[in-house]
Amino acid sequence: MRAFLLITLLVVGSVSAVSQQQSSETRTREIAISFNKVKHAVKEKNGVRIEKYKEVKTESVVKPNKSDYSGIYEVSDVPYVITIQVTNDGRVQAGGTEQGRPFKLDNASIEGALLSATKIYNDGTAEKFEGVFMTRTVRDNPTDSGVTTFGLGVVLHTAVELNGVTYEKLFYQRR
Repeated sequence: MRAFLLITLLVVGSVSAVSQQQSSETRTREIAISFNKVKHAVKEKNGVRIEKYKEVKTESVVKPNKSDYSGIYEVSDVPYVITIQVTNDGRVQAGGTEQGRPFKLDNASIEGALLSATKIYNDGTAEKFEGVFMTRTVRDNPTDSGVTTFGLGVVLHTAVELNGVTYEKLFYQRR
């Protein structure tokens, strides 16, 4: 009877670990894909043709050593910064500022390329935090090889309006 119970617990624990791994991989993929976009527009007026093209392609990045994710990440044109420190044993300490409003990431963990935590502001307000370490390639025409940068793609818990633009996600580029 004890052997049966032990085997049952091992099987249930293994299934739980596998489903959790699949869940983090699925969430990583969902977040990375949400940053992809392609826009192509052509206007012709009075014999003048104007063509605009923009493609953004992202891919999650799993580093073999989690401490390689350590660094300062910032959003261009927006005063948002996150500092991440990962120890050799995988513990994550992180915090940052959003428009001068400081926060820390509590219970932060990295699974594959997914960083998840609870964001806690100095006033005690807390919200869920999820981001994916990724490369982001931006191309301004279909034949362009593009510019690739490494960073952290973050899905915002609540959309933010800055300078008349509403953001639902932000790409923090590593300095």
